[in-house]
Amino acid sequence: MDLSTLSVSQLRELQQQIPAELKKREAKEKTEALNKLRDMAKTLGYSLEELLAKEATSKAAGAKVRVKYRHPENAALEWTGRGRKPKWVEAWLANGGNLDNLLV
Repeated sequence: MDLSTLSVSQLRELQQQIPAELKKREAKEKTEALNKLRDMAKTLGYSLEELLAKEATSKAAGAKVRVKYRHPENAALEWTGRGRKPKWVEAWLANGGNLDNLLV
């Protein structure tokens, strides 16, 4: 398509039609992709919904880590024991405290 042959009004009309056409084509491509994925899952003996549900539950199961340590005077200060030690734990240890005293 040679855009240089179009008038300004034709170009503006084309510009207004493009977003709607893009939206329609993207929806069509997504539907086709979803159908292909369903067919692939079906050939493996699963439904796509079943596979996605398993994925969601496995992610949700590991999302929350139980608190392992809590400050004895301020219960709002908690630590799971993973990652870097919080400043309140560092201060507790620097003052001669023991991590065992903070166990929940």
